[in-house]
Amino acid sequence: MKPVVSIGNQNFESIRINHAFYVDKTMLIKEWWESQDIVTLITRPRRFGKTLNMSMVEQFFSVEYAERGELFEGLDIWKEEKYRRMQGGYPVIALSFADIKGDTFGTARDGIVQVMIDLYAKFSYMLQGNRLNQQEKEYFSYIKADMPDAVAAVALKRLAICMNRYYGKKVIILLDEYDTPLQEAYIHGYWRKLSSFIRSLFNSTFKTNPYMERGLMTGITRLSKESIFSDLNNLEVVTTTSVKYAERFGFTEKEVYDALEHAGMADRKERIKYWYDGFTFGNCTDIYNPWSITKYLDSGMYGAYWADTSENSLLSKLVRESSVQVKMCFESLLKDEQLETELDEQVVFEQLQEKKGAIWSLLLASGYLKVMKRVPDEKRGRYVYSLKVTNHEVRMMFEDIIGGWFSEESTSYGSFRDALLMGNLDYMNQYMNQVALQTFSSFDTGKMYTGREEPERFYHGFILGLIVDLADKYRITSNRESGFGRYDVMMEPLRNDIPAIVLEFKVFNPAKERNLEDTVRTALAQIEEKGYDRELLARGIPKERIRHYGFAFTGKKVLIGEVGSI
Repeated sequence: MKPVVSIGNQNFESIRINHAFYVDKTMLIKEWWESQDIVTLITRPRRFGKTLNMSMVEQFFSVEYAERGELFEGLDIWKEEKYRRMQGGYPVIALSFADIKGDTFGTARDGIVQVMIDLYAKFSYMLQGNRLNQQEKEYFSYIKADMPDAVAAVALKRLAICMNRYYGKKVIILLDEYDTPLQEAYIHGYWRKLSSFIRSLFNSTFKTNPYMERGLMTGITRLSKESIFSDLNNLEVVTTTSVKYAERFGFTEKEVYDALEHAGMADRKERIKYWYDGFTFGNCTDIYNPWSITKYLDSGMYGAYWADTSENSLLSKLVRESSVQVKMCFESLLKDEQLETELDEQVVFEQLQEKKGAIWSLLLASGYLKVMKRVPDEKRGRYVYSLKVTNHEVRMMFEDIIGGWFSEESTSYGSFRDALLMGNLDYMNQYMNQVALQTFSSFDTGKMYTGREEPERFYHGFILGLIVDLADKYRITSNRESGFGRYDVMMEPLRNDIPAIVLEFKVFNPAKERNLEDTVRTALAQIEEKGYDRELLARGIPKERIRHYGFAFTGKKVLIGEVGSI
């Protein structure tokens, strides 16, 4: 009988007692325990089984699940006699920051404090009897919504002290999705306040805590030691490029194919691979996202399941506000080309827009890019990575993000696209002036850019939109020169019923031009003088099917023209 796929169920006990679909990842328990690492941080993209694995670890070790070995019967860990004896043998503190997504520091802090209040309420049974001394019992009354930061910072350590006293054993501490509130803090502008608060909490909980047996954290990103873990020198960090636990998060290709065969879908393997394969952890390639696979097994329909569950505000902010160079890299990625870059897996949110490779490190950690190869740079003592968009599902997500940049209504951008193909200059000018006025400020990151650089950044984003929206009709390429005065785009048609188009972008130069009309003429003249049509003509496209447009801009004003219109 085919097991039921329990969509969204992240509770190990519930899945096991209801005999729902489950891919055995229990050997993570043995690997983690035998590593003897005191504090471990494992980073994986969202929806890769982190929460389910943490539930599994909690229910294996926790004294609350003593005598519940039936949950693990038939699984790999239960074949190990040593571990059968360990099941249910430790007090465990398990908490999650997954739901802490406040738009202010106060809201985020309140969320973290409430997690602690709930934990103390859960373990309030320890107040009964005489195992805790009077001071330890009184501490429970300090844990409340308005407690000072100093009390909140040591709350988990104090709870570990009480549990150690009550059970006579050191405590295992599990923290799931540790970085969710920190990403929100960066987006909403209170990063410094929250990082200071969490730094004190982590120092007390995971470093200066002699009552902790082991600590395990999960998250998406490896935040820099300087920002969060500056005092935590006993931390083992396992990222997506690490060999440790490589097969314990996500589904391997064998696991996916076995599941398809069991579900009578063996003939779908190739298509499933196209949609959902592409993740690489350590040396383990062909890893699949569990959420998308389980959704497909349940529905039998292809879809962007993983991408659609994402909160993409951080990703959209980073790409939208990025430099010209980053947008140029995205042009290449969207055309299925590879990007070569150095990476630093320690993410520093304050440096995401300035530090070389920082954005690509975050996108790799988040699962949006995959490593094709890495080559050592012996002079610098680092690696150069070749990166690519992970798979078809991720590509669709990027296209949706970029496609939504320029207008609240997609029909408006669609009308501009149609006007471009039909040569309707009036609508093109009306739309571009409207959208430039609305979006220039949102593309600015608040830094001091020159008058030429800001519109250049906008227009590179505009070209990303063209690549996304017209990929089925055109092969879009660009020729770039240094400086901010020029950005050429060539649109080669893939069909015979639409025109070829050459675009030339120019910033108004008051030293050489009187007005935007002169700038348009300069742009159009450059198309002719540089012979930009040669490549199109060589491909058999007749001259009469090639259109030239000059885009001139100054500040938030735009003028588009073609030969004879100016």
